[in-house]
Amino acid sequence: MSETGPTTPARQFDVIVYGATGFVGRLIARYLAERAPQGTRIALAGRSQDRLERVRDGLPATARSWPLVVAEADDREALRAMAASTTVVATTVGPYLKYGLPLARACAESGTHYADLTGEVLFVRRVVDEDDALARESGARIVTACGYDSVPSDLGVLLLHERAEHDGAGPLLDTTLLARAKGGLSGGTIDSSRTQIDEVSADRALVKVVFDPYALSPDRAAEPDLGPERDPSTVFVDAETGQWVGPFVMAAFNTRIVRRSNALRGHDYGRRFRYRELSAFGRGFKGRRRAMLVTGVLGLSLKALATPRLRPWFDKVAPKPGEGPGAQSRESGWFRMELRAITESGRRYLAVVGAQGDPGYAATAVMLGESALCLALDGDRLPPVAGVLTPSTAMGDLLVQRLRAQGFTMTVEEI
Repeated sequence: MSETGPTTPARQFDVIVYGATGFVGRLIARYLAERAPQGTRIALAGRSQDRLERVRDGLPATARSWPLVVAEADDREALRAMAASTTVVATTVGPYLKYGLPLARACAESGTHYADLTGEVLFVRRVVDEDDALARESGARIVTACGYDSVPSDLGVLLLHERAEHDGAGPLLDTTLLARAKGGLSGGTIDSSRTQIDEVSADRALVKVVFDPYALSPDRAAEPDLGPERDPSTVFVDAETGQWVGPFVMAAFNTRIVRRSNALRGHDYGRRFRYRELSAFGRGFKGRRRAMLVTGVLGLSLKALATPRLRPWFDKVAPKPGEGPGAQSRESGWFRMELRAITESGRRYLAVVGAQGDPGYAATAVMLGESALCLALDGDRLPPVAGVLTPSTAMGDLLVQRLRAQGFTMTVEEI
């Protein structure tokens, strides 16, 4: 990680929400209208003035005077002007590989902090390759994966590391996240998967990037050789908890973000740190049945996305980009992630990260909203780094504190 550049001049805005007319964008705009400190200078941005006005009219009274910024995702001049006007851009406009690269570049060039909701390995890899040096020079923090992907994973491992370091327990070794959640699958997530599959189909050389466990490392050659670290593809009983477990839908992305965090920190988590993520389904016959069912549906869905003749059938039943559940469904959702780690000294730790609210919508709105406020308002308390970063390396304990204040469970204990 690099030290930040010189302090940027005062900006017109603290935060711009880009993509404010989309489903998740509207949730984040409402969250900021309700929770941002008084006096925070916020603007809404998107490609349609009329739609932005309708969104603003539906927000609480505190947002009725928020300025509106019109900028197409491929209009580089408009994006540069928007980036230069604000301290932070929080963007929900995806798939990011298709629509997000020009905005990330504009922020890196302008010294503007950036936060997104991507779950796309290929997008992050390109932003690292194309914009990291620019961002380090300008002082911009380009922070990817500031939602359910991958804040709980990234901050959960940070909590484990900090507790083990405080206790003198040594570096982390095998670390496993078990995820449980109630919520709908985001249409945006599906569209991002679709885009990444199409990119790989068009350029088979990208297969190596997608399946490389260290695909997002800042220095791939410096990573340790720990043998195969493939994401599990079958169901089995977890020896430590006795639960049936299986593949976690976002493990292929989250694990790369966590490993990038370790590398950006100079491998502080450990040179022999091994990390995986699994879905937990419970014990006994019911747990096994649920694990088989969910894993089977996941496998069939991925196969349908990757098979041209099956994709039209999948698209008919899958959530569409920009769609989302109603308020009652968003409020009744939840997630809980348990992260277990063993250290070089043999001591064991458990971190728990969880929250009420549909993880892909309600909880994600909190995570991206608080990430934007953290980058915009916490100033000199942020880690003195710049470049293409992860949530834990860009914001660390400040984001932990913010999320705890919003009711998130974020704990760690020795077991």
